[in-house]
Amino acid sequence: MFNRIQKEITQVFDRTLDRSLRIAVTGLSRSGKTAFITSLINQLMYINQENNRHVPLFEAARNGRLLGVKRIPQRDLRVPRFDYEANLSELSQNPPHFPQSTRGISETRLAIRYQKQRGLMSLIKERGTLYLDIFDYPGEWLLDLPLLGQSFQQWSQNLSELHQGKRAKLAQNWLKKAKNLDLSAVANEEVLANLAKDYTDYLHACKAEGLNFIQPGRFVLPAELAGSPSVQFFPLIWLKQEEWQQLEKTAKSTSYFAMLKDRYRYYRKHIVKAFYENYFSHFDRQVILADCLTPLNHSREAFEDMQQALHQLFSNFHYGKRNLLNRLFAPKIDKLMFIATKADHITSDQLPNLTSLMRQLVQDGGRYAEFEGVELDYSAIAAIRSTQQVNVNQNGETFKAIRGVRSSDKQQVTVYPGSVPAKLPKAEFWATRKFEFDQFEPQPLEQGEPIPHLRMDVVAQFLLGDKLQ
Repeated sequence: MFNRIQKEITQVFDRTLDRSLRIAVTGLSRSGKTAFITSLINQLMYINQENNRHVPLFEAARNGRLLGVKRIPQRDLRVPRFDYEANLSELSQNPPHFPQSTRGISETRLAIRYQKQRGLMSLIKERGTLYLDIFDYPGEWLLDLPLLGQSFQQWSQNLSELHQGKRAKLAQNWLKKAKNLDLSAVANEEVLANLAKDYTDYLHACKAEGLNFIQPGRFVLPAELAGSPSVQFFPLIWLKQEEWQQLEKTAKSTSYFAMLKDRYRYYRKHIVKAFYENYFSHFDRQVILADCLTPLNHSREAFEDMQQALHQLFSNFHYGKRNLLNRLFAPKIDKLMFIATKADHITSDQLPNLTSLMRQLVQDGGRYAEFEGVELDYSAIAAIRSTQQVNVNQNGETFKAIRGVRSSDKQQVTVYPGSVPAKLPKAEFWATRKFEFDQFEPQPLEQGEPIPHLRMDVVAQFLLGDKLQ
C-alpha cells in the first residue's frame, strides 16, 4: 500500500512540474510499432554533446543541450519491459532481421538529461530531466476499443455492413455452420468453441489478404486468453431486426443466444475496458503509424479497409490542450503525429506524395483533433532503414531508384517501385495501377553506430522539442 501511494505521489509531482511524458505509439497491425520504438530509443541513446549527425533536425541534440539519455526502471512492474536488447540483437545478425512483431503490451522508460535554455534558472546553467514513458501493444487490440460503445446487436450489425467482397468469400465456411445453429437451443460449449475457432480462422484469412479491420482483435492475438471462453463467441451478422427482437423476448438464459451475448459483454467489460482504462486514458502525446504502401499492392478493398480501420482509432483518445489541472487529473493528448512508414521503400521524390496520402487518409480525425486544439503534424519515415537511394542510367536517361535486399529471395535488387498517389486513389488508379513495392530486409547494423533511419529526428523534434528547452 505504501509503495503504491508513494508511486502516485511521485506521478503527481512529475506532472505538476511537467517533466513527464507518456507517449502512445498507435498503429494497425504490421505498421511498424516495434521497429519505431526500437529506433526512437536507439537514436536518443546515441546522442552526445559532440557528434549528433544521425539526428540533424532534432534541435536540442544539434545544439548540444542534451547531456545524456538512459533507460531506467519503469513504474508499473506488472507490465513486461520492452525488449530493446533483443530487437538490437535481431538487427545485429548476419544477415540482419527486423524485430519480432508486437504480441503483447510492453513499456519502456527513458530519463533524458538536458541543459535548460529558458527561464531564470537557465542563467545558472540549470539541468533538467524529462522522463519519457513509451508503450507498445498489438495493433489488433486497438480495434476492439470501439466495442466499448456497442451492444452485441450493434456490433453484429456493424460487421454485417462490411460483409461483402473478400470478406463474404472468406467467411463462407464459418457462416454456413453458424447459420445452422439453433440460437434458442440449450448451448453446448464445445459447439461454441468450434464455431469460434472457425470465425477466428476467417479473421486470420482476412488478415492474410491485407485487410486491417479485424474484430475482435484478441481472437487473432489472444496472448494469455488463448482457449478461454472469453474469446469463444462470434457476431450474428445474418440476423434481421425482427429476428433479434424475437430472440430477445424468447431465448432462455441457457440458450446459445444468451451465452453469446454474455461472453461478448464479458469481453467488452473485463478485457477491452480494462485495457483502455489501464493504458489509454493517461497518454500525453501520440503517434499514429500506418503502412500506406502494402494495401496499394493488394487491392482497392484492402486500401479502403485500412482507411476505415484508421478512423476507428480516433474516438477513444482524449484530445485537447494541456494545462496543470488536466496534467494532474485528466491527461489529454496535446500533440498528434500521423506517420506513413516504410518511406525508404519508395524514391525520395515520392516522399511528399506519401505524406499527402497519409494526410488524406486521416483527414476526418485530423480535423477533429485540430478542433480540440491539438497540434498536428504529418510525416513519412523509415524507423529502420532497408534501402539506399541510387541513380540509374538507362537508354541515356537518369532516374531515381532504390537498392536493397529483397525479403522474398534475399537477393539484392535495384527497382523503381512507381509513383505514389498524392490523394486517395480513384477507380482508374486501381484499373491501371503500376505501383509494385517489394518488402526489403533491414540494412546491416554497424557496431557502435545508431540504427540507420529516415526522418526519425523529425519525429523526436515534434514529440520532445518543446519539453527540452
